[in-house]
Amino acid sequence: MNFQSQGTIKSDKPSIQECIQKFLENISLTRSENTFKTYRNGMNVFCEMLAENEISPESSVLEITEEFTAKFAKYLKYYSSATENLYINVYKNFLEFLTAENLIDINLFQVKQLIGQRIRKPGIRLPQFPQEDIEKVISYALELPSKLCENEMDSLINLRDCAFLITLADTGLRIHEACNLRRGDIDWFKKKAIIIGKGNKQAVIRFSERSILAMRSYLHTRGNLDGNSSRQLAVLPIFARHDKGAGKNILPITTKTGRMIVSQRVEECLGKEAVGTITPHSFRHYFVTCVLKKTGNLKIAQEFARHTNIAVTQRYTHLANDELDSVYKKIFDVDNQESQET
Repeated sequence: MNFQSQGTIKSDKPSIQECIQKFLENISLTRSENTFKTYRNGMNVFCEMLAENEISPESSVLEITEEFTAKFAKYLKYYSSATENLYINVYKNFLEFLTAENLIDINLFQVKQLIGQRIRKPGIRLPQFPQEDIEKVISYALELPSKLCENEMDSLINLRDCAFLITLADTGLRIHEACNLRRGDIDWFKKKAIIIGKGNKQAVIRFSERSILAMRSYLHTRGNLDGNSSRQLAVLPIFARHDKGAGKNILPITTKTGRMIVSQRVEECLGKEAVGTITPHSFRHYFVTCVLKKTGNLKIAQEFARHTNIAVTQRYTHLANDELDSVYKKIFDVDNQESQET
């Protein structure tokens, strides 16, 4: 392939290829292996773009200008919008690296403007979950405490899992937030708790009557274990491990255990084929959707979900489309029926 030779900038600066290698070496030292692979793939595509535009990777890095942004964005149109956004972000970080190393003098603000003008916006992924199946799992969870068990430990596990699943469904807590709950966090009279949630932000969580009752029943049955602990009750976890590894120690369940609880109870309730279709986060989706359906108020749903950006909450509004269809038919189909009758 004949790369362009006219207008090539001669300098003592390293080549584009050398800068790419240095950039990727830096990424390999500071990022995960998967992230490094993504960056490497992105820079490989960038090199493909250079070849298409007959620009040699051995050219001086000073060849790179703001115009490269438009060229690379055009080349990425062959990819999905998600991949396009991913690789253009790799390219932007490459330019920032070159600027920080004083290898090029480029207007990064202009680069960001060009990216904003030329890059497609990835489609919004709507939260999908089997609502009817979640409600079946909730009903199944409520029956767990009454199941006959061979020993006290199995009975205690049933009480814990019931309380855990109901709490997820009725509070919108994230999995790690639920696992980190302590007895002293909850004001049992006001049915509230103050937690440190996502982004290290303090938040007030409200509990339903049935979640409070489920937790109280579980903790009451666990009373002897808690009482024999050398730690203060307030610092003990709400949801504790009940396995051989924990022994008589009151240790909090991990997020892995939380996911296993959901998978196990989903399988028991719905069968093996349903495992994976409902996760701990599915209960959070369920919670937000219930708030929207009951109130119709997006701002209230945002507050309960603790979404910083209301656009995140808006993703759930599509789930009420069946109700909108029903209302629409009542308004317009009735009018059509009346006109036909007259």
